[in-house]
Amino acid sequence: MMRKHVTIVLALAAVLAAACCLPFPQRSERNPSGLFVVTVDGRAGYINRSGKLMIQPQFDRAFGFTQGLAVVQVGNRFGYIDERGRFVINPQYDDAFSFYEGLAAVRRGDRLGYVDREGTLVIPLQFEEAGDFSQGLARVTVGGSAGYVDKKGKIVINPTYKTARKFSEGLALVQSAAGWGYVDRKGDMVIPPRADFADAWDFAEGLALIKSGDKYGFIDKKGNWAIQPQFESGYSFSEGLATISLNGQGGYVDKEGKIVIQPQYASVAPFAEGLARVKVGDHWGYIDKKGNTVIQPQWEEAFDFNGGLAEVVVAGARGYIDRKGRFVWNPSK
Repeated sequence: MMRKHVTIVLALAAVLAAACCLPFPQRSERNPSGLFVVTVDGRAGYINRSGKLMIQPQFDRAFGFTQGLAVVQVGNRFGYIDERGRFVINPQYDDAFSFYEGLAAVRRGDRLGYVDREGTLVIPLQFEEAGDFSQGLARVTVGGSAGYVDKKGKIVINPTYKTARKFSEGLALVQSAAGWGYVDRKGDMVIPPRADFADAWDFAEGLALIKSGDKYGFIDKKGNWAIQPQFESGYSFSEGLATISLNGQGGYVDKEGKIVIQPQYASVAPFAEGLARVKVGDHWGYIDKKGNTVIQPQWEEAFDFNGGLAEVVVAGARGYIDRKGRFVWNPSK
């Protein structure tokens, strides 16, 4: 699981604390490197899909590869390695984040900027917050307000928003004093804030999750209700289905709002690579899109399939399983 996802999950989990549907945003990039982080005796390295160590455990922390590079921590500094484990950007930053669209956010002190894949600081350290590039723009915070910059660091949407999120399917979710709305890449408000938008999420597969009152539904890109608010919680569409909950139980709906997997789980997560994590009692397992149990609930904690493997937790140790539930890397710490 990539580091940025961890941050988002924790933030959104707080929003949906009472919900059974855990938010785990998906990226279109499904681990093309084929490398997975493992920890052995407190040191982090990487295995391949077969469970063979490809980069020896040597880092204090390590994170997933994006665009051929991965963030690693050595001591209290962060840098980037390539898929052979060689440093491309030496550890020198107080924090560093994954590459997207050729750039990655880095931090020194209390300011962030962006480096390219050669380690050149192409956008100076000047922002209070900095998000991933998506569709050519990145969310940044200046003077406590959020806006967007292009890859040259030029502000293209002025920092006037209380909150802003990455562009997804041509639109970005922003929060102003008037509430939640969506802007296009020119900064034009395409879906204006509405009184019935208590909370909102990014567009995914043409629809966006909206909280209205104490119920959740989905709007289309014109701002019309595609699925009326009727669920206790939910999360964005992934692979044609979205997580929802009713009566404290999690299930899945299609884009017409039809329940295709009945609410019956203690917790659910979006589909990834054809399988979804579900919690039964105190344990996690995996189901397919017909609701069939593919891997029996048995894990203390489990994560999405990414590149053919999924990370699971057993007695506090982390390992990787294949799509049949077999360990390719036995749990280690």
